[in-house]
Amino acid sequence: MSNSLSTPITIAARGQAHSVEGQAQARDGIVVNMTYLNGYRHGKGIVIVRNEKDPWKSYADVGGEQVWNDVLNAAMEYGLTPLSFTDSLFTSVGGTLVNAGVGAQVFKFGPQIANVHELHVITGKGDLVTCSKKKNSKLFYASLGGLGQFGIIARATIALGPASTKVKWLHLLYSDFSAFSKDQEYLISFNRKNDNAFDSVIGFLMINQWLNLLNFFPTQEIPRINSLIAQHGIIYVLELGKYYDNTTQDQIDQEVEHLTSGLKFVPTFKYVQDVSYQNFQNRLETVRSPAEPQSWLNLFVPGSKISYINEGVFKNILFKQNLTAHGVIVVYPMNHTKWNNKMSVAIPDEEIFYLVSVVQSASPNLLKAVDDQENQILDFCKISNIKIKQYLPRNKTYEEWIEHFGSKWQNFEDRKNEFDPKRILAPGQRIFN
Repeated sequence: MSNSLSTPITIAARGQAHSVEGQAQARDGIVVNMTYLNGYRHGKGIVIVRNEKDPWKSYADVGGEQVWNDVLNAAMEYGLTPLSFTDSLFTSVGGTLVNAGVGAQVFKFGPQIANVHELHVITGKGDLVTCSKKKNSKLFYASLGGLGQFGIIARATIALGPASTKVKWLHLLYSDFSAFSKDQEYLISFNRKNDNAFDSVIGFLMINQWLNLLNFFPTQEIPRINSLIAQHGIIYVLELGKYYDNTTQDQIDQEVEHLTSGLKFVPTFKYVQDVSYQNFQNRLETVRSPAEPQSWLNLFVPGSKISYINEGVFKNILFKQNLTAHGVIVVYPMNHTKWNNKMSVAIPDEEIFYLVSVVQSASPNLLKAVDDQENQILDFCKISNIKIKQYLPRNKTYEEWIEHFGSKWQNFEDRKNEFDPKRILAPGQRIFN
Protein backbone atom coordinates (compact mmCIF):
# COMPACT_ATOMS: atom_id res chain seq x y z
CA MET A 1 0.00 0.00 0.00
CA SER A 2 1.48 3.30 -1.10
CA ASN A 3 0.51 5.13 2.09
CA SER A 4 2.69 2.77 4.18
CA LEU A 5 5.86 3.40 2.15
CA SER A 6 8.52 5.79 3.39
CA THR A 7 8.40 7.39 -0.07
CA PRO A 8 4.78 6.95 -1.23
CA ILE A 9 3.91 6.41 -4.89
CA THR A 10 1.44 8.93 -6.25
CA ILE A 11 -1.82 7.64 -7.76
CA ALA A 12 -4.23 9.17 -10.27
CA ALA A 13 -7.60 7.85 -11.44
CA ARG A 14 -8.23 7.99 -15.19
CA GLY A 15 -11.80 7.60 -16.43
CA GLN A 16 -12.62 8.69 -19.98
CA ALA A 17 -9.57 11.00 -20.27
CA HIS A 18 -11.50 14.28 -20.47
CA SER A 19 -9.22 16.03 -17.98
CA VAL A 20 -6.98 18.82 -19.23
CA GLU A 21 -3.23 19.40 -19.01
CA GLY A 22 -2.34 16.02 -17.51
CA GLN A 23 -4.65 16.17 -14.50
CA ALA A 24 -5.28 12.42 -14.71
CA GLN A 25 -1.57 11.61 -14.82
CA ALA A 26 0.92 10.74 -12.06
CA ARG A 27 4.54 11.34 -12.97
CA ASP A 28 6.66 8.39 -11.73
CA GLY A 29 3.46 7.09 -10.13
CA ILE A 30 0.49 4.87 -10.94
CA VAL A 31 -2.46 5.73 -13.18
CA VAL A 32 -5.56 3.66 -12.38
CA ASN A 33 -7.46 2.85 -15.57
CA MET A 34 -10.98 2.99 -14.15
CA THR A 35 -12.54 1.43 -17.25
CA TYR A 36 -11.17 -1.96 -16.24
CA LEU A 37 -13.06 -2.03 -12.95
CA ASN A 38 -16.29 -3.17 -14.58
CA GLY A 39 -14.70 -6.54 -15.31
CA TYR A 40 -14.47 -7.27 -11.60
CA ARG A 41 -18.21 -6.85 -10.97
CA HIS A 42 -19.45 -9.68 -13.19
CA GLY A 43 -21.18 -7.23 -15.51
CA LYS A 44 -23.00 -5.49 -12.63
CA GLY A 45 -21.44 -2.10 -13.13
CA ILE A 46 -24.93 -0.54 -13.23
CA VAL A 47 -27.82 -1.68 -11.02
CA ILE A 48 -31.17 0.10 -11.34
CA VAL A 49 -33.59 0.07 -8.40
CA ARG A 50 -37.09 1.33 -9.23
CA ASN A 51 -39.46 2.37 -6.45
CA GLU A 52 -42.89 1.40 -7.79
CA LYS A 53 -44.81 3.45 -5.21
CA ASP A 54 -42.83 6.62 -5.89
CA PRO A 55 -40.53 6.60 -8.96
CA TRP A 56 -38.86 9.77 -7.67
CA LYS A 57 -37.29 7.62 -4.94
CA SER A 58 -35.62 5.31 -7.45
CA TYR A 59 -31.84 5.17 -7.81
CA ALA A 60 -28.93 3.73 -9.77
CA ASP A 61 -26.04 1.97 -8.05
CA VAL A 62 -23.13 2.42 -10.45
CA GLY A 63 -19.38 1.99 -10.65
CA GLY A 64 -17.30 5.15 -10.79
CA GLU A 65 -15.90 3.95 -14.12
CA GLN A 66 -19.32 3.82 -15.80
CA VAL A 67 -20.21 6.25 -18.60
CA TRP A 68 -23.29 8.43 -18.10
CA ASN A 69 -24.75 7.41 -21.45
CA ASP A 70 -24.77 3.79 -20.29
CA VAL A 71 -26.41 4.81 -17.01
CA LEU A 72 -29.11 6.64 -18.99
CA ASN A 73 -29.75 3.66 -21.28
CA ALA A 74 -29.97 1.26 -18.34
CA ALA A 75 -32.35 3.56 -16.45
CA MET A 76 -34.58 4.07 -19.50
CA GLU A 77 -35.29 0.34 -19.58
CA TYR A 78 -37.15 0.90 -16.29
CA GLY A 79 -38.82 4.12 -17.42
CA LEU A 80 -36.33 6.16 -15.36
CA THR A 81 -33.62 8.73 -15.92
CA PRO A 82 -30.85 10.54 -14.03
CA LEU A 83 -32.09 14.00 -13.07
CA SER A 84 -29.07 16.06 -14.08
CA PHE A 85 -26.64 15.55 -16.96
CA THR A 86 -23.34 16.99 -18.06
CA ASP A 87 -23.05 18.52 -21.52
CA SER A 88 -21.39 15.26 -22.62
CA LEU A 89 -22.79 11.87 -21.64
CA PHE A 90 -19.55 10.13 -22.61
CA THR A 91 -17.82 11.13 -19.41
CA SER A 92 -17.44 8.80 -16.43
CA VAL A 93 -19.54 8.96 -13.28
CA GLY A 94 -16.50 9.30 -11.02
CA GLY A 95 -14.94 11.88 -13.34
CA THR A 96 -17.88 14.26 -13.22
CA LEU A 97 -18.60 13.79 -9.51
CA VAL A 98 -15.09 14.88 -8.50
CA ASN A 99 -15.70 18.09 -10.47
CA ALA A 100 -19.44 18.91 -10.23
CA GLY A 101 -21.25 17.73 -13.37
CA VAL A 102 -23.08 20.67 -14.94
CA GLY A 103 -25.54 20.82 -17.79
CA ALA A 104 -28.83 22.21 -19.00
CA GLN A 105 -30.88 20.77 -16.09
CA VAL A 106 -28.82 22.35 -13.29
CA PHE A 107 -31.32 25.17 -12.76
CA LYS A 108 -33.99 22.63 -11.78
CA PHE A 109 -32.15 19.72 -10.11
CA GLY A 110 -28.74 21.16 -9.33
CA PRO A 111 -25.41 19.73 -10.56
CA GLN A 112 -24.80 16.01 -10.61
CA ILE A 113 -23.06 16.18 -7.22
CA ALA A 114 -26.38 17.39 -5.74
CA ASN A 115 -28.06 14.17 -6.88
CA VAL A 116 -25.90 11.58 -5.11
CA HIS A 117 -27.18 9.50 -2.19
CA GLU A 118 -24.05 7.52 -1.32
CA LEU A 119 -20.43 7.00 -2.33
CA HIS A 120 -17.87 4.22 -1.93
CA VAL A 121 -14.51 6.01 -1.72
CA ILE A 122 -10.96 4.65 -1.53
CA THR A 123 -9.07 7.26 0.46
CA GLY A 124 -5.40 8.16 0.29
CA LYS A 125 -4.92 6.01 3.39
CA GLY A 126 -6.13 2.97 1.45
CA ASP A 127 -9.44 2.71 3.30
CA LEU A 128 -12.62 1.77 1.41
CA VAL A 129 -15.28 3.96 3.03
CA THR A 130 -19.03 4.05 2.45
CA CYS A 131 -20.23 7.61 2.96
CA SER A 132 -23.37 9.71 2.62
CA LYS A 133 -24.97 12.83 4.08
CA LYS A 134 -25.50 10.98 7.38
CA LYS A 135 -22.62 8.48 7.40
CA ASN A 136 -19.00 9.63 7.16
CA SER A 137 -20.42 12.89 5.87
CA LYS A 138 -17.12 14.78 5.96
CA LEU A 139 -15.61 12.46 3.34
CA PHE A 140 -18.88 12.46 1.36
CA TYR A 141 -19.00 16.23 0.98
CA ALA A 142 -15.24 16.49 0.49
CA SER A 143 -15.24 14.00 -2.40
CA LEU A 144 -18.06 15.73 -4.30
CA GLY A 145 -16.30 18.40 -6.32
CA GLY A 146 -13.03 17.54 -4.57
CA LEU A 147 -10.94 17.03 -7.74
CA GLY A 148 -9.96 13.54 -6.59
CA GLN A 149 -7.86 14.90 -3.72
CA PHE A 150 -9.45 12.82 -0.95
CA GLY A 151 -10.26 9.51 -2.57
CA ILE A 152 -11.13 7.59 -5.71
CA ILE A 153 -14.88 7.19 -6.21
CA ALA A 154 -15.32 3.47 -6.74
CA ARG A 155 -19.11 3.45 -6.66
CA ALA A 156 -21.98 5.93 -6.41
CA THR A 157 -25.70 5.80 -5.76
CA ILE A 158 -27.40 8.26 -8.12
CA ALA A 159 -30.92 9.69 -7.80
CA LEU A 160 -33.34 8.79 -10.59
CA GLY A 161 -36.79 10.00 -11.55
CA PRO A 162 -39.50 9.11 -14.07
CA ALA A 163 -38.38 9.51 -17.67
CA SER A 164 -40.21 11.01 -20.61
CA THR A 165 -39.86 9.53 -24.08
CA LYS A 166 -39.98 12.67 -26.26
CA VAL A 167 -38.71 16.24 -26.21
CA LYS A 168 -39.87 19.45 -27.84
CA TRP A 169 -36.52 20.86 -28.90
CA LEU A 170 -36.45 24.62 -29.49
CA HIS A 171 -33.87 27.04 -30.80
CA LEU A 172 -34.48 30.78 -30.54
CA LEU A 173 -32.03 33.26 -32.09
CA TYR A 174 -31.04 36.57 -30.50
CA SER A 175 -28.97 39.47 -31.80
CA ASP A 176 -28.94 41.28 -28.44
CA PHE A 177 -27.01 39.73 -25.55
CA SER A 178 -28.96 41.59 -22.87
CA ALA A 179 -32.28 40.18 -24.10
CA PHE A 180 -30.69 36.73 -24.40
CA SER A 181 -29.33 36.67 -20.84
CA LYS A 182 -32.46 38.20 -19.30
CA ASP A 183 -34.64 35.58 -20.97
CA GLN A 184 -32.38 32.80 -19.70
CA GLU A 185 -32.51 34.14 -16.16
CA TYR A 186 -36.29 34.46 -16.37
CA LEU A 187 -36.66 30.85 -17.52
CA ILE A 188 -34.47 29.41 -14.75
CA SER A 189 -36.51 31.25 -12.12
CA PHE A 190 -39.06 28.43 -12.55
CA ASN A 191 -36.78 25.94 -10.89
CA ARG A 192 -38.93 23.68 -8.77
CA LYS A 193 -39.52 20.09 -9.79
CA ASN A 194 -43.24 20.55 -10.36
CA ASP A 195 -43.12 23.94 -12.11
CA ASN A 196 -44.75 24.03 -15.53
CA ALA A 197 -41.56 25.17 -17.19
CA PHE A 198 -38.90 24.05 -19.61
CA ASP A 199 -36.85 21.08 -18.46
CA SER A 200 -33.65 22.15 -20.19
CA VAL A 201 -32.23 25.67 -20.61
CA ILE A 202 -28.88 26.32 -22.27
CA GLY A 203 -27.33 28.95 -24.53
CA PHE A 204 -24.79 28.97 -27.36
CA LEU A 205 -22.95 31.44 -29.56
CA MET A 206 -22.65 31.36 -33.33
CA ILE A 207 -19.85 33.47 -34.81
CA ASN A 208 -18.36 33.13 -38.27
CA GLN A 209 -16.18 30.00 -38.09
CA TRP A 210 -18.11 28.60 -35.12
CA LEU A 211 -20.95 27.20 -37.18
CA ASN A 212 -21.19 23.62 -35.94
CA LEU A 213 -24.59 24.45 -34.46
CA LEU A 214 -26.03 24.79 -37.94
CA ASN A 215 -26.55 21.02 -37.75
CA PHE A 216 -29.43 21.77 -35.39
CA PHE A 217 -31.41 23.77 -37.96
CA PRO A 218 -33.43 22.87 -41.08
CA THR A 219 -31.23 22.87 -44.18
CA GLN A 220 -33.45 25.35 -46.00
CA GLU A 221 -33.05 27.85 -43.14
CA ILE A 222 -29.25 27.92 -43.14
CA PRO A 223 -28.85 30.76 -45.73
CA ARG A 224 -31.19 32.95 -43.71
CA ILE A 225 -29.34 32.18 -40.46
CA ASN A 226 -25.97 32.85 -42.10
CA SER A 227 -27.30 36.19 -43.26
CA LEU A 228 -28.30 37.05 -39.68
CA ILE A 229 -24.83 36.10 -38.43
CA ALA A 230 -23.19 38.23 -41.15
CA GLN A 231 -25.39 41.17 -40.19
CA HIS A 232 -24.68 41.08 -36.44
CA GLY A 233 -21.34 39.25 -36.16
CA ILE A 234 -22.49 37.21 -33.19
CA ILE A 235 -25.81 35.43 -32.77
CA TYR A 236 -26.91 34.06 -29.39
CA VAL A 237 -28.85 30.80 -29.50
CA LEU A 238 -31.25 29.92 -26.70
CA GLU A 239 -31.91 26.19 -26.69
CA LEU A 240 -34.85 24.84 -24.72
CA GLY A 241 -36.20 21.38 -24.07
CA LYS A 242 -39.67 20.43 -22.85
CA TYR A 243 -40.15 16.76 -22.01
CA TYR A 244 -43.38 14.90 -22.79
CA ASP A 245 -44.81 11.48 -23.62
CA ASN A 246 -47.98 9.97 -25.03
CA THR A 247 -50.05 11.08 -22.04
CA THR A 248 -49.09 14.75 -22.39
CA GLN A 249 -48.55 15.18 -26.14
CA ASP A 250 -51.99 16.72 -26.77
CA GLN A 251 -51.17 19.88 -24.82
CA ILE A 252 -47.40 20.13 -25.37
CA ASP A 253 -47.58 22.54 -28.31
CA GLN A 254 -49.87 24.88 -26.39
CA GLU A 255 -47.58 24.79 -23.34
CA VAL A 256 -44.49 25.58 -25.42
CA GLU A 257 -46.25 28.48 -27.12
CA HIS A 258 -47.28 29.88 -23.76
CA LEU A 259 -43.78 29.52 -22.26
CA THR A 260 -42.10 31.34 -25.18
CA SER A 261 -44.74 34.03 -25.74
CA GLY A 262 -42.91 36.79 -23.84
CA LEU A 263 -39.35 36.04 -24.91
CA LYS A 264 -37.39 38.68 -26.86
CA PHE A 265 -35.79 36.62 -29.64
CA VAL A 266 -35.54 37.84 -33.21
CA PRO A 267 -39.02 37.44 -34.75
CA THR A 268 -39.41 34.48 -37.15
CA PHE A 269 -36.17 32.88 -35.88
CA LYS A 270 -37.81 30.23 -33.73
CA TYR A 271 -37.31 26.58 -34.60
CA VAL A 272 -39.14 23.65 -33.02
CA GLN A 273 -38.68 19.92 -33.61
CA ASP A 274 -39.53 16.66 -31.87
CA VAL A 275 -36.78 14.23 -30.89
CA SER A 276 -36.48 11.20 -28.65
CA TYR A 277 -35.40 11.79 -25.05
CA GLN A 278 -32.14 9.87 -25.46
CA ASN A 279 -31.20 11.60 -28.71
CA PHE A 280 -31.84 14.95 -27.07
CA GLN A 281 -29.48 14.20 -24.20
CA ASN A 282 -26.75 13.24 -26.70
CA ARG A 283 -27.27 16.17 -29.07
CA LEU A 284 -24.00 17.97 -28.32
CA GLU A 285 -21.93 15.00 -29.46
CA THR A 286 -22.81 15.98 -33.04
CA VAL A 287 -21.06 19.36 -32.78
CA ARG A 288 -17.74 18.10 -31.44
CA SER A 289 -14.81 16.79 -33.46
CA PRO A 290 -13.27 13.92 -31.47
CA ALA A 291 -10.70 13.23 -34.20
CA GLU A 292 -8.75 16.39 -33.27
CA PRO A 293 -7.17 17.51 -29.99
CA GLN A 294 -9.65 19.39 -27.81
CA SER A 295 -9.11 22.35 -25.55
CA TRP A 296 -11.60 23.11 -22.79
CA LEU A 297 -11.90 26.42 -20.92
CA ASN A 298 -14.78 26.50 -18.43
CA LEU A 299 -15.59 29.47 -16.22
CA PHE A 300 -18.19 30.14 -13.55
CA VAL A 301 -18.98 33.84 -13.96
CA PRO A 302 -20.91 35.99 -11.44
CA GLY A 303 -24.22 37.00 -13.00
CA SER A 304 -23.55 40.70 -12.37
CA LYS A 305 -20.47 40.49 -14.63
CA ILE A 306 -21.76 38.41 -17.53
CA SER A 307 -22.11 41.50 -19.76
CA TYR A 308 -18.36 42.10 -19.25
CA ILE A 309 -17.71 38.63 -20.66
CA ASN A 310 -19.86 39.40 -23.69
CA GLU A 311 -17.95 42.59 -24.48
CA GLY A 312 -14.46 41.59 -23.45
CA VAL A 313 -14.38 37.88 -24.34
CA PHE A 314 -17.09 37.10 -26.90
CA LYS A 315 -16.68 40.26 -28.97
CA ASN A 316 -13.10 41.41 -28.41
CA ILE A 317 -11.30 38.06 -28.20
CA LEU A 318 -13.26 35.18 -29.75
CA PHE A 319 -14.96 37.18 -32.50
CA LYS A 320 -12.01 39.40 -33.41
CA GLN A 321 -9.40 36.65 -33.44
CA ASN A 322 -11.69 34.27 -35.32
CA LEU A 323 -9.46 31.21 -35.12
CA THR A 324 -10.31 28.44 -37.56
CA ALA A 325 -10.76 25.97 -34.73
CA HIS A 326 -14.03 24.09 -34.47
CA GLY A 327 -16.08 23.66 -31.37
CA VAL A 328 -18.86 25.15 -29.34
CA ILE A 329 -19.23 28.17 -27.05
CA VAL A 330 -21.73 27.56 -24.27
CA VAL A 331 -23.23 30.13 -21.90
CA TYR A 332 -26.09 29.63 -19.45
CA PRO A 333 -27.08 30.69 -15.91
CA MET A 334 -27.49 28.64 -12.74
CA ASN A 335 -29.03 29.22 -9.31
CA HIS A 336 -26.73 29.29 -6.29
CA THR A 337 -29.49 27.76 -4.16
CA LYS A 338 -29.22 24.48 -6.10
CA TRP A 339 -25.65 23.97 -4.82
CA ASN A 340 -24.69 22.65 -1.40
CA ASN A 341 -21.97 24.78 0.15
CA LYS A 342 -20.66 21.81 2.17
CA MET A 343 -19.26 20.30 -1.03
CA SER A 344 -15.72 21.10 -2.12
CA VAL A 345 -16.50 22.75 -5.46
CA ALA A 346 -15.85 26.50 -5.64
CA ILE A 347 -18.55 28.71 -7.18
CA PRO A 348 -19.13 32.49 -7.32
CA ASP A 349 -20.85 34.09 -4.35
CA GLU A 350 -23.90 35.40 -6.21
CA GLU A 351 -27.41 34.00 -6.50
CA ILE A 352 -27.15 33.81 -10.31
CA PHE A 353 -23.92 32.75 -11.95
CA TYR A 354 -23.12 31.51 -15.46
CA LEU A 355 -21.17 28.72 -17.01
CA VAL A 356 -19.10 30.01 -19.91
CA SER A 357 -17.51 27.11 -21.76
CA VAL A 358 -15.23 27.41 -24.79
CA VAL A 359 -14.58 23.98 -26.26
CA GLN A 360 -12.29 23.98 -29.28
CA SER A 361 -11.11 21.20 -31.53
CA ALA A 362 -7.99 22.32 -33.37
CA SER A 363 -5.36 20.90 -35.66
CA PRO A 364 -1.93 20.54 -33.99
CA ASN A 365 -0.57 23.70 -35.63
CA LEU A 366 -3.35 25.74 -33.96
CA LEU A 367 -2.97 24.42 -30.43
CA LYS A 368 -0.56 27.16 -29.32
CA ALA A 369 -2.86 29.85 -30.71
CA VAL A 370 -5.82 28.31 -28.87
CA ASP A 371 -3.80 28.11 -25.64
CA ASP A 372 -2.70 31.75 -26.01
CA GLN A 373 -6.30 32.77 -26.57
CA GLU A 374 -7.46 31.01 -23.42
CA ASN A 375 -4.73 32.72 -21.41
CA GLN A 376 -5.92 36.06 -22.81
CA ILE A 377 -9.43 35.27 -21.59
CA LEU A 378 -8.16 34.44 -18.10
CA ASP A 379 -6.00 37.59 -18.06
CA PHE A 380 -8.99 39.71 -19.09
CA CYS A 381 -11.07 38.27 -16.25
CA LYS A 382 -8.30 38.97 -13.75
CA ILE A 383 -7.63 42.52 -14.94
CA SER A 384 -11.36 43.26 -14.98
CA ASN A 385 -11.78 41.85 -11.45
CA ILE A 386 -14.61 39.59 -12.58
CA LYS A 387 -13.83 37.04 -9.85
CA ILE A 388 -14.48 33.96 -11.92
CA LYS A 389 -14.11 30.45 -10.61
CA GLN A 390 -12.62 28.00 -13.06
CA TYR A 391 -14.58 24.81 -13.61
CA LEU A 392 -12.21 21.91 -14.36
CA PRO A 393 -9.60 24.30 -12.90
CA ARG A 394 -6.00 24.25 -13.99
CA ASN A 395 -4.23 26.60 -11.61
CA LYS A 396 -0.46 26.33 -11.56
CA THR A 397 0.59 27.66 -8.15
CA TYR A 398 -0.32 26.98 -4.52
CA GLU A 399 -1.38 30.63 -4.14
CA GLU A 400 -3.74 30.39 -7.11
CA TRP A 401 -5.43 27.36 -5.55
CA ILE A 402 -5.89 29.20 -2.25
CA GLU A 403 -7.50 32.07 -4.15
CA HIS A 404 -9.65 29.63 -6.15
CA PHE A 405 -11.18 27.95 -3.10
CA GLY A 406 -11.38 31.18 -1.10
CA SER A 407 -13.30 30.67 2.16
CA LYS A 408 -13.36 26.91 1.51
CA TRP A 409 -9.58 26.57 1.41
CA GLN A 410 -8.98 25.81 5.09
CA ASN A 411 -11.59 23.02 5.08
CA PHE A 412 -10.12 21.70 1.84
CA GLU A 413 -6.62 21.56 3.30
CA ASP A 414 -7.83 20.04 6.58
CA ARG A 415 -9.68 17.29 4.71
CA LYS A 416 -6.58 16.59 2.65
CA ASN A 417 -4.59 16.13 5.83
CA GLU A 418 -7.23 13.77 7.20
CA PHE A 419 -7.95 11.57 4.17
CA ASP A 420 -4.72 11.77 2.17
CA PRO A 421 -2.02 12.95 4.60
CA LYS A 422 0.89 11.83 2.41
CA ARG A 423 -0.40 13.68 -0.70
CA ILE A 424 -0.71 10.51 -2.76
CA LEU A 425 -3.85 11.16 -4.78
CA ALA A 426 -4.41 13.22 -7.96
CA PRO A 427 -0.97 14.84 -8.19
CA GLY A 428 -1.75 16.07 -11.72
CA GLN A 429 -3.98 18.78 -10.24
CA ARG A 430 -0.80 20.36 -8.79
CA ILE A 431 -2.60 21.58 -5.67
CA PHE A 432 -0.38 20.27 -2.87
CA ASN A 433 2.76 19.15 -4.70
